[in-house]
Amino acid sequence: MLALSWWPILPILLITISSRVGAADAPILFVHGNGDSAALWHTTLWRFESNGYDPAALFAIDMPHPSAPDKDTVREVNRSTARDQLESLSQEVDRILLASRADKLVLVGSSRGGNAIRNYIRNGGGRKKVSIAILCGTPNHGVVARPSGLDNEFNGMGHFLTGLNAGSEVDAGVTFVTIRSDTNDKYAQPTGEALGFPGESTGVSYDSPELRGATNLVLTGLDHREVAFHQRTFRELYRVVTGAEPAGLEIRSEAKPVFDGMVSGYENEAATNLPLAGARLEIYEVEAASGTRKGAAVHEAVTGDGGRWGPFDASPTAFYEFVVSAEGYPTLHYYRSPFPRSSRYVHLRLAPLSALLDDAADRRTGSAVRMTRPRGYFGHGRDRFTMNGEVPDGINEGVPSTSAANLFFDTDRPQSVPVVLNEETIVVRTHPLAQGHISIAEFHY
Repeated sequence: MLALSWWPILPILLITISSRVGAADAPILFVHGNGDSAALWHTTLWRFESNGYDPAALFAIDMPHPSAPDKDTVREVNRSTARDQLESLSQEVDRILLASRADKLVLVGSSRGGNAIRNYIRNGGGRKKVSIAILCGTPNHGVVARPSGLDNEFNGMGHFLTGLNAGSEVDAGVTFVTIRSDTNDKYAQPTGEALGFPGESTGVSYDSPELRGATNLVLTGLDHREVAFHQRTFRELYRVVTGAEPAGLEIRSEAKPVFDGMVSGYENEAATNLPLAGARLEIYEVEAASGTRKGAAVHEAVTGDGGRWGPFDASPTAFYEFVVSAEGYPTLHYYRSPFPRSSRYVHLRLAPLSALLDDAADRRTGSAVRMTRPRGYFGHGRDRFTMNGEVPDGINEGVPSTSAANLFFDTDRPQSVPVVLNEETIVVRTHPLAQGHISIAEFHY
């Protein structure tokens, strides 16, 4: 994790929407980004809970089809237009307000999630239902701004964003806050090195996520994902929502956490957040130092129509291996460091080999280990990351832009492989690739 001394000295607008004493906590709905899921928010939810926020007031949405089409005006199978996202968000807001009996809620969005929030507030009646909108790394003026591709949701000159930015960039009655990186966001760069067209102008700059009329915060050194999920970001979220400093940024452990989540998969070569029925899950407690199983499975389930695999009563200090499989998919062995608190968002997504092994997708021998960091990217010189003691190939220099890397072994003989990210270490066991097994070290932080 980044040192707390990196916090920038910024004038912060503190908005109090309810007293911490004698009043219910305002509902907060967290909205994930392009291709992502609600699972990315569980560390943020843990931090809110650790500071006394009511868990019953914290929600995260799963957009059924999380990825955007190339043209927002043309429907693509298993992808969502901006209008689709607005409608999903509107339905979830209404459900939460009805259940909580609140008049308004707070919306927090990561990346594309901020587009859905702005569109809902401006064009979906959200102004009457939202008190605060916090947009984290949202490309409010585009990933690029070009006179071509005007139907793309992320083009700052395109129809969607010019519509949102026409007139006032914020909406009356809603407090807008943006959180961005200084120069470290891959989607807010003046040139296209991080996007695959080095040396070419993007038409935007580092301040693309800012909005005129909003409180615009800058968190130095953080990448595109970290500006939504890092502990420094949590501090700003908490201050904006409650008007107070959090008591701490660390996650407080529960004695008996309970996990649950959903299994999803791919359709038409795109990730979904649709429940996958008939998936099989086994959970094993493993030795922290070797990744070897301590005994028989401590939890087993076959998902029904809702795709849920829990609940599972766990230990806050145990390391676990989640083995998930379904017809048509490789078997994935997810190794995770301890879960200190309960979560209903421990989602597991099955994926084809082509989505996991990149340019080595045709490989069918030996074994493969994949390291993933869903809530951030790997930054050379900023982060410490190794697989089996070595820095893995395939992670770019410069602006952090890569959240996964693979390591291949010629042998399918089982072995222990330590995977390290900063202060977090996960030791996985390899499994035969020829039998369709892949080991994944997935980091919380």
